[in-house]
Amino acid sequence: MSLNVVPDYLVACAGFIYIVAFLIINQIVLRCMLLVGSAFYVAYYAVVAGEPLWMAIFTNIGISTANFLGLLILIFSRSRLAIPKEHSDIYPVFSLLPPGDFRTLIRLGRRRVLNEDAVLTRDGAPVDTLYFVLRGEVVAEKRGETFMLPERIFIGEVGYLTRDGASATTRLAKGGEVLEWDVARLRAKAKQSARFNLALDALISKDLAAKVSRAGAPGKGNAAPVSVA
Repeated sequence: MSLNVVPDYLVACAGFIYIVAFLIINQIVLRCMLLVGSAFYVAYYAVVAGEPLWMAIFTNIGISTANFLGLLILIFSRSRLAIPKEHSDIYPVFSLLPPGDFRTLIRLGRRRVLNEDAVLTRDGAPVDTLYFVLRGEVVAEKRGETFMLPERIFIGEVGYLTRDGASATTRLAKGGEVLEWDVARLRAKAKQSARFNLALDALISKDLAAKVSRAGAPGKGNAAPVSVA
């Protein structure tokens, strides 16, 4: 048997593994397979010539190292270790988000308890801040009617999505707790990361769906409007 058979098998295996890897959607599995494929390439470069092809070997090791670090980051972003400890108490409310996206969302915003009554949105005014009410009831005024909104809802989400002005005036009493985000900054991050944008849209859609489920039939006077901002 020719000694060239071994290098041929090594490079064939490496190429096959790479091809299969690029057909896989799961990023963790894909990266693991690329690591295996790179190992075959390193072995190939070690035996294909009279002496190891060190430049090719070191290049592949460098690529594999970068891939491995990316794999660790990916695993971390999907594990509960990515959840900031100081905000782990509210993660169940945002459990639709992967831990890494929740971490990003929290870092983009600010969590605070109001030390005085605050107006969150004003009817017709641009929505510059997106709120999520963690604690406290919101008083809303819309079309001449005043009604209460429950906690754990977004305020300003429609303005964030449509770029229109707020459709209601909303107030939160002193002692209420909110998460708040600068809309421009949030949009910039969503534009930068398609994955984060999809996760945030899913979270807001879930909030809107919950509001729809709580809304009563038109004209019955038994429920708040679906959306207020």
